[in-house]
Amino acid sequence: MKTPTLAILYLFAASGLLFSQEAPPAAGTAVAPASDWYRFQFGAEKAAPGYTLVAPSTMYSDETGYGFEPGSAPTAVVGEDSDPLHCGAVASQKPFAFSITAPEGNYRVTVTLGNPTADATTTVKAEVRRLMVEHAQTHAGQFDTRVFTVNVRTPRISTGGMVDLDSHEWDKTANKALSRSWDNKLTITFGDAHPAVAALEIQKVDAITVFVLGDSTVVDQSGAPGGSWGQMFTRWFKPEVAIANHAESGETLKGFLKERRWNKVLDSIKAGDYVLIEFGTNDSKSRGPQNIYPNQDFSETYAPANTTYRELLRRFVADAQKRGAQPVILSPSARSGELAPPGSLTAYANAAMATAKELGVPFINLNEMGMKMSSALGADAAKQFGDHTHHVEYGAYMQAKCVVEGIKQDNLPLAKYIVDDFGEFDPSHPEPTPAHYTLPQDPSGPRGPGRRKAAPDAGKTMPGQSMPGN
Repeated sequence: MKTPTLAILYLFAASGLLFSQEAPPAAGTAVAPASDWYRFQFGAEKAAPGYTLVAPSTMYSDETGYGFEPGSAPTAVVGEDSDPLHCGAVASQKPFAFSITAPEGNYRVTVTLGNPTADATTTVKAEVRRLMVEHAQTHAGQFDTRVFTVNVRTPRISTGGMVDLDSHEWDKTANKALSRSWDNKLTITFGDAHPAVAALEIQKVDAITVFVLGDSTVVDQSGAPGGSWGQMFTRWFKPEVAIANHAESGETLKGFLKERRWNKVLDSIKAGDYVLIEFGTNDSKSRGPQNIYPNQDFSETYAPANTTYRELLRRFVADAQKRGAQPVILSPSARSGELAPPGSLTAYANAAMATAKELGVPFINLNEMGMKMSSALGADAAKQFGDHTHHVEYGAYMQAKCVVEGIKQDNLPLAKYIVDDFGEFDPSHPEPTPAHYTLPQDPSGPRGPGRRKAAPDAGKTMPGQSMPGN
């Protein structure tokens, strides 16, 4: 555990909020927002030793540093189990979210899921819809403990300044984050048919971090029914690994540099980490307004496949390697209706593959895998997409499986941290099919923070079909 500064120790001691890993607080003691270790209990009449009991009506505030998010309405359920962590829970018929104030870093999260008096089915997501636990089913009085790691970040860069976030990620007037991807909180959402949670433990840890770079096919999409492989990717790794998804809608290699997003990654990276790089969809656009940064034009970020695009990939790879990280190049996702090469992005897929081969770094041919999967799905292929380019949650889930399979095929050391239930996956025989995909769709609603409706694409379109920006 990191040692708090003397000033923080004095402040917490004076206020009765001191909370250290070596000496957990007495039951019911409030948790200091700056701690590296938190333990919460829900629904019980009395907290177990070392846990803070949180009432369902406790809403998050900066002052307390923890609580339920607006819109959450869980109810307390009290049981009679002799185990102090299984004698209560909070449950709901709709998703609810709980947040804590958390400095930048990786956090090991342990959730005790279940309801002492009723059956429960709980899916857990973190931050902006990052899938962590899928369909944890428990009978009345049974509990299921799951562990995963979540990356938390802010836009600050240690060498000075901050990332130039777009207007839907950051409110420049109020100087605060609009997206959970960039705020100073760790947010956990419990959803599914009958979500229920009894306890929550959060501890700051060192972990292998996989940095994910890309555009809207990769970004943590905030609004259902849209989804990306980046936010489904988290489902498939053991707690030793944290996924830091730095992708953003409309992004290009040039834009990632200009907006200092790459500076932020380099500021955070350490030896032994990984950097997954997937660009090309927007780099291919040579004209038209940039839909996320409206004061820019795609002509400013255009990168021809066989020249500038490859030069920029070389720079990203070299920068990552200088810091002891393992770069992995991915070809851009295939679009709807593309069943075999050549597709709309084949030139960029080939350039990505050639650059990876030239530099001797791992390569995942997501473009080819996506085409194989669409071909195999036949009439169901369109069910992966919400439009010509972007995936719905099912398609995002399947794309994530393609990326994980690519990691296995490349024999990366990271593969040993893939969860045991991933099993085998072949894009030519994709499972699950849409008919057997059971993950519930998130509630529909307005597009969330960090996203906005895209402007028309200036690139190619299918006949009779418009293609939104990316």
